[in-house]
Amino acid sequence: MYGLYSALIQAERIRVRGQVQGVGFRPTVWRLARGCHLCGDVRNDAQGVLIHVWGAANAIEAFVHRLRNEAPPLARIDEIERSYITLNPAPADFSISESVAGPVQTGVVPDAATCPECLGEIMDPGDRRFRYAFTNCTHCGPRLSIIKAIPYDRSNTSMASFTQCPACQAEYDDPSDRRFHAQPNACPECGPRVWLENAHHEMVEVPGARDAIDAARVLIEQGNIVAVKGIGGVHLACDAGNSRVVARLRARKRRYCKAFALMARDVNMVRRHAAVSTEEQTLLESRAAPIVILNAIPDTLAEQLAPGQNTLGFMLPYTPLHHLLMQNIARPIVLTSGNLSDEPQCIDNLDATDRLQQLADYWLLNNREIVNRLDDSVARVIEGKPQVFRRARGYAPASIPLPPGFEPGPAVLAMGAELKNSFCLLDDGKAVLSQHIGDLEDASTLSDYRHHLELYRNLFDFSPRCIAVDMHPDYLSTQTGQRMAADCGLDVIEVQHHHAHIAACMAEHGLPRDTSPVLGVALDGLGFGQDGTLWGGEFLLADYTGFQRLACFSPVPMPGGSRAMREPWRNTYAQLSTFIGWQTVRREFAALDIIRFLETRSLKTLDTMMKKGINSPSSSSCGRLFDAVAAAIGIRRETVTHEGQAAMELESLATPVFESEATHSYTYDTVVDGDRRWLSWSSLWRDLLADLKRGEQPALMAARFHHGLIRAITEVVIDLGQLNNVKNVALSGGVFQNRLILEGVCAGCRENGLSVIYPECVSLNDGGIALGQAVVAAARQQQW
Repeated sequence: MYGLYSALIQAERIRVRGQVQGVGFRPTVWRLARGCHLCGDVRNDAQGVLIHVWGAANAIEAFVHRLRNEAPPLARIDEIERSYITLNPAPADFSISESVAGPVQTGVVPDAATCPECLGEIMDPGDRRFRYAFTNCTHCGPRLSIIKAIPYDRSNTSMASFTQCPACQAEYDDPSDRRFHAQPNACPECGPRVWLENAHHEMVEVPGARDAIDAARVLIEQGNIVAVKGIGGVHLACDAGNSRVVARLRARKRRYCKAFALMARDVNMVRRHAAVSTEEQTLLESRAAPIVILNAIPDTLAEQLAPGQNTLGFMLPYTPLHHLLMQNIARPIVLTSGNLSDEPQCIDNLDATDRLQQLADYWLLNNREIVNRLDDSVARVIEGKPQVFRRARGYAPASIPLPPGFEPGPAVLAMGAELKNSFCLLDDGKAVLSQHIGDLEDASTLSDYRHHLELYRNLFDFSPRCIAVDMHPDYLSTQTGQRMAADCGLDVIEVQHHHAHIAACMAEHGLPRDTSPVLGVALDGLGFGQDGTLWGGEFLLADYTGFQRLACFSPVPMPGGSRAMREPWRNTYAQLSTFIGWQTVRREFAALDIIRFLETRSLKTLDTMMKKGINSPSSSSCGRLFDAVAAAIGIRRETVTHEGQAAMELESLATPVFESEATHSYTYDTVVDGDRRWLSWSSLWRDLLADLKRGEQPALMAARFHHGLIRAITEVVIDLGQLNNVKNVALSGGVFQNRLILEGVCAGCRENGLSVIYPECVSLNDGGIALGQAVVAAARQQQW
């Protein structure tokens, strides 16, 4: 249409929505407009960026084309709207205008890793920002971590107390400079500073070190633990090649088994300790700079970095401070959250010196306030594509465009799950998923959750029409949502846990609101079911508004309730009693180590509990099956220290021999009861016990279990797909973090003509539940 007027002079209003504020978008518009010989202006407002242009029609067309293709690195254009207007009188040039206030409809940009230009400056002895730890520009640096309110102006950030010097102000005011309106802009003359102190709050200098950051590096190499205040929180750092200091850190932090995150200077350093593919290198070096799960090279670093696992989580420096810290270091460092295990990460100086008094030897601190806590994101590459496990720094709170049919729609606040919590704001065709909050069972994490709920509502000027919660009545997120709804007079919409898993996957992949049902497979530890029992091995025929439970794992008691989640042997006993019968097991397999172990426990008490339903809830959990099998073959039999530990170690044990055992798999049984199928593990347990009796290697049994489970899931999916004439399959839930299970089920389904999707940008564990809750609630509201 516009080409018809290529010879004419005309004026247009161009509305750009998306991630377009705080990313250098206006100066890019200014540069492109001037390059296309256009006049007019550009400004930020509550909806994004508003552009008025005046000039030749073909020049405007070229400008819009270049805008789409030459947007700044951190920008994301979701929508461009164009309309003809009259500019009278015609403007004389192109200018950048002041921001306009209004109802907030634009986004807050995630924090971004240091860009090459800023990195070059801090490494250049001739630059005025040489070795300056807070160097940034519109292409990188802090965003969510420092913001207090919208609009994203310096006065609304923790940089408000730092007045720019004349040189920084000149950069800030120059549209041709990449620091034009870079709100955290600073230099050594006017910005935040770094210092190193000891446990007595005394400033520390190290002979031969050029500054505080270099002194911290020397202390780390000498075997000390240094608390390092970064962009989203305080970390604890130590030499990853020093077994003694790693053991000391574990003891002090009370994190006895969970893997530590590592930081390396560059990809070449990572490659000395882990295999890195091209796709994994791209992810490591991305603007988000997450921790990336990589296959480890054995015996190159300290023991106990990731007990029982064959992977390591590496990240690269993502702030100038980290680049300077790692510049001359000989080996990777541990960089783990500054807290006792399961507590929220410290973010301010006083809290860090107080709470970490018994954990750290020295503190590398600064005087830039961290407003919003941000954990490091965690991701991996699967089937050649990134997959996020923990969505936090670098990803949140970037909005997620919703599929067709969700705009316009009701504003929904979704409260998320109990573990790995995040929450979600849904409105105007997009969803804003918060950063990873954590496990709400911890009182300080729950307080942090409430703080961020209020912050996000203010940042996005968000007033929900309804609140979506999990069906579990004891979830603190559910109770918080119910209280909030009662206080505000809002409707509460309960969303079943596994339905939310599948709905989140559907929304991420753009399935329209009126899409035909998919066959959803949700496998996890547990979620509250519609029948009042605990679910966790579910096959659902689901759309956004509802679902039908077509099949599930056969329910098994969890003797001791939550204790069964911490003591895997309880699940082994419950599984054997349910599927074979304990007396039969004793008679046929009495000599096995696992049977002798179980005989030392109070089995009569457990029998009474299970028979009478005393603190022994029935559960179809896939996670508990993993725990039971792991304990049977000798992995974490007595206790686990964190969720999924036994399952992860079982996967690691199976991985080296998985391919060679492809023709060997444990078997399963299917019981049909009316319209529902139940997967029974009687045959699986007999196969496993027989292998134990023959003295098979634990790795072989772990691999055969994985193959058997993959076969069971795949065959049930294929059968249900044929019976229900469904070709689209959605996989979700924490069990699918297991690479063997996810890749195996995907391959089996695709070989049989099924289309498979699984979460990639949104966590497939409970961190993604809130998105599913939000879209289900919105769809139901629209349906009503």
